[in-house]
Amino acid sequence: MIVVNAVIETTEDNIAVLKQAIRVMEEKSRAESGCLDYTFSVELNNPSVLRITEKWVDAAALQAHFGESHMVDFRDAMAAHPARSLTATFYEATEIEMPR
Repeated sequence: MIVVNAVIETTEDNIAVLKQAIRVMEEKSRAESGCLDYTFSVELNNPSVLRITEKWVDAAALQAHFGESHMVDFRDAMAAHPARSLTATFYEATEIEMPR
């Protein structure tokens, strides 16, 4: 499984304007073959920070996601409301039982 953790530092105003684009991105990404999870969240203690958590069955599914039209649309929406920073970290992971 591939796990992606992304952090977008922006403004509360940008997040408000991007909410519809975020809804579409989540919905369409979750419907893609190979997507196990695709979720945006706003940090409670810093409402200018968006986090994206993604889980994909494999690297090929993630690579295919990058070419989807909704990904292009979301990048365009982000470009119209630029973030201060964006970082993404990619992991190859195996799910395990919760340690007891």
